[in-house]
Amino acid sequence: MSNGPGDPEAVTYTIETAKELIDKLKKKELKVAVMGICLGHQILGIAFGGQSKKLKFGHHGGNHPVKELSTGRIDITAQNHNFVVPPESIPGDNLIQTHINLYDHTSEGSRHKTLPIFSVQFHPEASPGPFDARYIFGTFKNMIQELS
Repeated sequence: MSNGPGDPEAVTYTIETAKELIDKLKKKELKVAVMGICLGHQILGIAFGGQSKKLKFGHHGGNHPVKELSTGRIDITAQNHNFVVPPESIPGDNLIQTHINLYDHTSEGSRHKTLPIFSVQFHPEASPGPFDARYIFGTFKNMIQELS
């Protein structure tokens, strides 16, 4: 699920599509991996029951430090969004927070505990590091290969 722009709550048709996709994955009717970037990250959070929140100051530019929680790795990321989906707004414990923004500690990534779904709030395709976040695509590729 790709990046935006805009308020994620306004794209109701995409939220509904994401909910249908999640339901089919839960029922094992589909064999696909899902990766969300920026607005796609927000859409997935809402599809899992979360709520979006407008930031007081949006995240824009190419120098946002993001910490991967499992390794402690710090990536310098490009960002361009005004909304987030706080992890505490998502019911249940099926989504694990994987990344945080070191400026304001907002969520920068999550993955589902059992389904092949993960997402990041930042833009790994922008390469501001220039290759800091390239591993995100490797993660997605591995998820796809594990389904084969």
